[in-house]
Amino acid sequence: MKKTRPTLALGLLASLVLTACGAAPDEGASGGGAASDFTACIVSDEGGFDDQSFNQSAKEGLDRAKEELGVATIAVESEGSADYSTNIDSLVQQDCDLIIGAGFNLDVDLATAAQANPDMNFALVDSTFSDTQGEPVELDNAKPLIFNTAAAAYLAGYAAAGVSSTGIVATYGGMQIPTVEIFMEGFARGVERYNEDNDASVTVLGWDPDSPSTGSFVGDFSNTKEGQSLTEQFLSQDADVIMPVAGPVGLGTLSTVKASSGDQAVVWVDADGYESTSSGDLILTSVVKEIGIAVYNTVQEATEGSFSSQPYIGTLENEGVSLAPFHDYDSQVPDQVKTRIEELRQQIIDGSLDVSTPYDPS
Repeated sequence: MKKTRPTLALGLLASLVLTACGAAPDEGASGGGAASDFTACIVSDEGGFDDQSFNQSAKEGLDRAKEELGVATIAVESEGSADYSTNIDSLVQQDCDLIIGAGFNLDVDLATAAQANPDMNFALVDSTFSDTQGEPVELDNAKPLIFNTAAAAYLAGYAAAGVSSTGIVATYGGMQIPTVEIFMEGFARGVERYNEDNDASVTVLGWDPDSPSTGSFVGDFSNTKEGQSLTEQFLSQDADVIMPVAGPVGLGTLSTVKASSGDQAVVWVDADGYESTSSGDLILTSVVKEIGIAVYNTVQEATEGSFSSQPYIGTLENEGVSLAPFHDYDSQVPDQVKTRIEELRQQIIDGSLDVSTPYDPS
């Protein structure tokens, strides 16, 4: 899987992130209309807005809303779980019209704030809302933004198997939760489909659909050293394509693969890693959640008075999830694999191929 084009390292978009209470909102560039009097706010989880994954994607959606809709914005970054409640309260105190939480870890604190502030709207990326007992709760002013990534991960697994030289690929997760397991399950099933189509025997390390309790997990979304350690283990077992589903922990995989100077590739998740990380030359493809679009659309709906608590579920069909281009690896992916992936994608969209998993959002 040698790359034939030079490395392309794309820098991250610079952004101002407020980390203290009481900061003034960042005014939008466009003036006039109701949107100019609207303040849209966001709070990150512990991964921060520079995670090169879903926090960053959510922030980019808010930034787009500021530029195109003319809304004022406030972004508050959390360094740990102890910050969630405080950061959300700071946004409430600043009279945000819409508060968006990035990540399932904010489900309880954001639901609590939504219940206490029925005149404010809230949205949560990648999760439904939960009460203090951890039970799902539905509120008129709280909208989940969730993504069915099983199908896109299925296609990524097929691609990984199709380019593997060793016949061994791998995946691991941050925490063992449904929004992580769905990636790993889809990936493994995609490999299985490749094996069926090609009478092959590509092996998946880190996840077994028949034994999910044996899956490989870091335990959080911040321990990059553990991500490096798991990656080293996979490389020692000859895995040559690895998919980390662990937010910024995946940066540990990129650094380890880069240091190995071998012929390995990485499948990124949430954002297109070729564009969001500085290691695009290592990215085979990415399982993309169009989080930025979901955030932007939610802000737009709120400014227009059409905000609803109806969950947004991103799918292949509505283009809420996708398989990113192969970029530098394009010439390394056999044409028959590309053709088959497109066939499978269309079959999933038209409903003739069912790739549902036990972890699908509802």
